[in-house]
Amino acid sequence: MVRLRRTCNGATAGGRAEGAREHRWLRSVTAVDEPPGRRTGPEPNPYGRTAREERTAALVDAVRLRLAESGAPPTAGSVAAVLRATRPPLGGDEVLDTVRSLRAELVGAGPLDRLLAAPDVTDVLVNGPNEVWVDRGGGLRRAVGVRFADAEAVRRLAHRLATAAGRRLDDARPWVDARLPDGTRLHAVLPPIATGCTHISLRVCRPRPFTLGELVAGGAVPEAGAGLLAGILRARLSLLISGGTGTGKTTLLSALLGLAGPDERIVVVEDSAELRPAHPHVVRLQSRPPNQEGLGELTLRDLVRQALRMRPDRLVVGEVRGAEVSDLLAALNTGHEGGCGTVHANAAADVPVRLEALGSLAGLDRSALHSQLRAALDLVVHLVREPVTGRRRVAEIHTLAGDRDGLAVTEPAVQFAADGSTVRGAGWERLSGLLAARGVTAADRAP
Repeated sequence: MVRLRRTCNGATAGGRAEGAREHRWLRSVTAVDEPPGRRTGPEPNPYGRTAREERTAALVDAVRLRLAESGAPPTAGSVAAVLRATRPPLGGDEVLDTVRSLRAELVGAGPLDRLLAAPDVTDVLVNGPNEVWVDRGGGLRRAVGVRFADAEAVRRLAHRLATAAGRRLDDARPWVDARLPDGTRLHAVLPPIATGCTHISLRVCRPRPFTLGELVAGGAVPEAGAGLLAGILRARLSLLISGGTGTGKTTLLSALLGLAGPDERIVVVEDSAELRPAHPHVVRLQSRPPNQEGLGELTLRDLVRQALRMRPDRLVVGEVRGAEVSDLLAALNTGHEGGCGTVHANAAADVPVRLEALGSLAGLDRSALHSQLRAALDLVVHLVREPVTGRRRVAEIHTLAGDRDGLAVTEPAVQFAADGSTVRGAGWERLSGLLAARGVTAADRAP
């Protein structure tokens, strides 16, 4: 038979009013194991949790119940106090670990807290209770020893994170794209949209943005191209940074905006606030989804129009993905130099076609979009991610030109190979001329 400590008695340390529920979890927390072969407890957990994980899960329920009854906030001190009140059979070091685990389960990211706190982690993805993937800069790898109790635990975490971000996540709106208070970007999708289990995607935000020098040291920007990119920023040329998902577009844009003059006012418009340039004068606007009644939506297009009335020296759209492209191009055609943003594209040469598709959402016909594009945009900086090493890097810089039909096309100005070598292309003369016209010397722009 399983022997219980006196703390499971409602008349002792647990108090007189805990009831049947507390009795159940105290049995699971304080039970003393019987000799092998005589165990009569529940069947092994289907998700393969260890005995320690089972104890932690039971303690989470216990602490959550007591905190709810006392009304105390789940701080480290209150969690430790409640844990002491339950008097679990833990050693000194194990108590500290348990307090951290409990607080992570109550107000943090649960089993993901350890991954999110690691300095080299950029992305954490959850596909199921036993399917957690992590990117440490070299591509996605399965996280070892990180798992949830069950699918419901993953769903609860998604709900808690969405609430912390001030967003709605339920059956009526089964997805969320938001930014957590610490800067981490959250995306979650509930079943049945996500088959089988809630899916969670977390993009970790560094406490401070990378500098251009740090990107050079990390191999993301070739040393020969760092001076060129700095010259482009000083010359206030308008540009788009293109690339696939996870290639480092936002990281590079933040680093480049940090090079803008301290007297410049930067107005940033984003769906989910990610850009945090190291600059003294940044105004950040974030879009908002509709409420439960379908009202109150603020789109990127709305925010771009408002940004134009805020006296921006540089207008930045975090990611161009819809009809706001027409307002951005119109702004860049009306004296707002140095505007920039990011766009998803397979290659720099595909950017005009990509913007053409987005412009159609705003009702722009093909010729109008391309004429505005040629007049508004100076450069496209394209990033890639190496398939084997997972290294993100700047691959090429293109200028804009027109073809025989008057459509905008890109021309490679300079291409950077994986080994750091550079090759100048047909667009180099135009790029050099644009920089010279803005007072950037040849030494500053030489790749």
